[in-house]
Amino acid sequence: MNESAGSLTNSPDLPSQPVLAQPFAQEDFRSITLRFDLSATQSTMHKSAPDKLVLGYTRTMMGFLILQPKPKRIAMIGLGGGSLAKYCLRHIPDAHFTAVEINSKVIELRDRFGIPPDGANFQVLSGDGAVYVSNHTKPVDVLLVDGFNHDGQPRQLCSARFYNDCYAKLRKNGVLVINMLSSDWQCDAYVARIQTSFDNQVIVIDAEESGNKIVFAYKGTDFPRLASEISDRVRALKPSHSISLHATAQKLSQQFKQLYSGRA
Repeated sequence: MNESAGSLTNSPDLPSQPVLAQPFAQEDFRSITLRFDLSATQSTMHKSAPDKLVLGYTRTMMGFLILQPKPKRIAMIGLGGGSLAKYCLRHIPDAHFTAVEINSKVIELRDRFGIPPDGANFQVLSGDGAVYVSNHTKPVDVLLVDGFNHDGQPRQLCSARFYNDCYAKLRKNGVLVINMLSSDWQCDAYVARIQTSFDNQVIVIDAEESGNKIVFAYKGTDFPRLASEISDRVRALKPSHSISLHATAQKLSQQFKQLYSGRA
């Protein structure tokens, strides 16, 4: 297996790495799926279209382009099967993409899922995403968070400190995108923490397929103005992307209206 990955070490005041589940690849004639058990799908790749975003929540997460259409640096916490990484490498080739994965066994499966080796615009780091985000050097334009364990979101990826670090890690006009499970009873508490860290510039929408909610948090002073630019941005993005952003754009527009209705 090609495990071309750098590493991160835990800071003494951050949680130590937990005991990690063993991932495995389930394969048939059409696709390869990453699982930790048979009850949930972590990632799916169609063999005939390895860069396609098969799962609806990944397509919804790409809605960050509506808020930040020209990112230069993208980071992702949780490599999984690499669907978002591969899509961004193909459709946003000028952006540098860093993936941080805590489970080395997931990284060992990268060849099975067609994840390319590290290169000029792509790297995979082995380590805790909270440690990576706590280092505010090399700020990013987009920060994608898709990290889970058997209990849901790991404690270190949903704390007030983590969300504050996410804010600090982003450049001006940067976007934080988080995949959350709709069934997680602590979802509202996580969103409240994000709202505090991001001055209430936060929108939560349902993913394309049931079961997930996607959180978008924005760093910058022009957030209210973006509502009037959504349609134009979706049209401008269409020629260079294989996914449709219209459904996500409509949900964002609706949430913008609710967020700013009644405000001066």
